[in-house]
Amino acid sequence: MLNGLRPRLTLLATGLVALVSVVLLWLGWLLVGGVARSVPALPPGSTVRVGEQVVPAEQFAEAVGESARREVLSAGLVAFPLAVLAAAVLSWWLVGRVLGPLHEVTATARRLSADSLDTTRTGVADARGEVAELAAGFDAMLDRLQAAFDAQRRFVANASHELRTPLAVLRTEVDVTLADPDADVAELRRMGEVVRDATRRADDLIEGLLLIARTEGTQLASVVPVDLAAFVGPALAAVEAQVEEAGLSVALHTAPAPSRGDVALLERVVGNLVENAVRHNVPGGWIDITTGPGQQPGTTLLRVASSGPDVPSDQVAELFEPFRRGRVERTAASGAGLGLSIVRAVVRAHGGSVAAEPVPGGGLAVTVQLPA
Repeated sequence: MLNGLRPRLTLLATGLVALVSVVLLWLGWLLVGGVARSVPALPPGSTVRVGEQVVPAEQFAEAVGESARREVLSAGLVAFPLAVLAAAVLSWWLVGRVLGPLHEVTATARRLSADSLDTTRTGVADARGEVAELAAGFDAMLDRLQAAFDAQRRFVANASHELRTPLAVLRTEVDVTLADPDADVAELRRMGEVVRDATRRADDLIEGLLLIARTEGTQLASVVPVDLAAFVGPALAAVEAQVEEAGLSVALHTAPAPSRGDVALLERVVGNLVENAVRHNVPGGWIDITTGPGQQPGTTLLRVASSGPDVPSDQVAELFEPFRRGRVERTAASGAGLGLSIVRAVVRAHGGSVAAEPVPGGGLAVTVQLPA
């Protein structure tokens, strides 16, 4: 049996050449016979030499036809195997050239592993047409897989670090308190407060991770009409104390922003953006919140801009990665660094888009667009 694609394609091409050759030989045989029968008639009673034989004039046309057909068959029987052999050799070579890049792609796929993903590529440079597109698409897929693997490794490492921090605080506080034989009620209450804060931080982190995992690549459990403008008031009320403490001025430009989606998740989007605007602001700074029709037809918009530290434009995209807090990574005193990651996951789950841009003079503006 022919297990490979190269032998099968070679056999198919050779068979087609053989079939065409047989048809051409048969057509030549008929054509030569027909032409020989159309020779002019000779006077009756005369004889003509045709090849090695002498025939009467009445049989001249038929004798010429038979002789011509024999010559065609003789030449054809020699040319036919040569043509088939040449077709087989040429087909084998051409198919090998065409399938060579495919073998490179297959070999690359077999060499792939999690450790070699960043260095393994097809390296196909001489391919053309669809094969070149296949190799380029395969390399592009490997680039995306490498980016996904790197993001996953960073996510796991950062999540482990974030979870280890509150656990270490818990263990240290408990060990220190238990090692103190003179620990009084006040010391125990202090330890209880530290443990409570550490467990709250761990709970917030786990809740954020679960929310990202639940929204990425899954269907929404509940889709109902919502108005993003209705979520702004509760979000500001939740951070009212921090706003007053930092002396922030808040400007609202809230027009109706109708959309459809999960109420709890979209409320979390507005809350996270407002909370980030407050948490990463500067004393005496400002916050500007806008809702209304989107910049593109059929969309609705939510924009939260605020003052704050200067954010380099080349680092804006990194803010949507988990555990990123601008220039402070994984070690901020408050927050788990999942706010914008959750926003991106929820917005994508609703078929929308989210983008951020630095504010001149310091700060960040985040724009969310959802289907209206």
